[in-house]
Amino acid sequence: MASDLEQLIEMGFDPDRAKIAVNKTGGLLPAIEWLDANSDKSLDEIQATTTTQPATDDTDEPPALQPGEVPRSLVCGDCGKKFRSQGQAEFHASKTEHVNFSESTEEIAPLTEEEKAARLVELRKKLEVKRAQHAEEEKTERKRNEQIRRKSTKETMDLKEDVQKKEHLKELAQKRRDKKEAIEAKERIKAKIEADKIARREKAEREKAEREGRAILPVKAAPAPTPTPPAPEPVSMNTEVTLRLQGGNVTLDERFPVDTTLSMVADSFAEKSKMEVNSLTRRMPRQIFDTTSFEKTLKDVGITTNEFLIVG
Repeated sequence: MASDLEQLIEMGFDPDRAKIAVNKTGGLLPAIEWLDANSDKSLDEIQATTTTQPATDDTDEPPALQPGEVPRSLVCGDCGKKFRSQGQAEFHASKTEHVNFSESTEEIAPLTEEEKAARLVELRKKLEVKRAQHAEEEKTERKRNEQIRRKSTKETMDLKEDVQKKEHLKELAQKRRDKKEAIEAKERIKAKIEADKIARREKAEREKAEREGRAILPVKAAPAPTPTPPAPEPVSMNTEVTLRLQGGNVTLDERFPVDTTLSMVADSFAEKSKMEVNSLTRRMPRQIFDTTSFEKTLKDVGITTNEFLIVG
């Protein structure tokens, strides 16, 4: 017949826990009860308790009769439980803090084999129920942790996507600035060439006039243009708007911050549609923004709510 320890291991108990339970209780039934009562403790906690407390401190089963003790019966007046010896009653009192005990002439008979078998079946069913509850709790906890992980992953992906979108808009803005600077550089070179031509022509005319003895009237420089003060920015509570951009057979819905320039909007559409953008037309109120207006922001031109723009 298998030993108590072997039977506990066959039932699925951890071998280290089962060994401690058998050593503490001395029997299969009390060992199962002890394992059930201590199932929420870790093995380290159980081992630490085992090394610091007597063996009878962690079991609900009273100690066996000592040699020479006369079997007799004691009854706990608080719960009605009966004990074979004074030591068993004292153990019960230490565990429950019950204090009302009385002697009884009734002799407590040991459990029969049938009673032991029935008790074992009862304990096994109780153990199965507890294990099922524990498995369900673990399943719920895993599900909750998975939900937390997915939420965290989604938030991380959304943040990453937002950062990538802003970086993309910055790149488009830089391309627009580089293009504008290149055009301005060409205009400056062209203006310098034209100025050199005028200077050479004036020099030639001046030398000719000196040879002919004529006076040359000085050419007045054109007045510098007066800078136009910037228009006040419209007040808006929105920080982002959704634009539906339609050009040819392409329709795109995109979300932009209100401080995005029209050139960045145009570049974004051009990159995705592979179409050249020369203008953006607003329906209500009807406004046409050509490339000369592309350096203005959506907020500058009054687009602070969701809009439909036609790409030209």
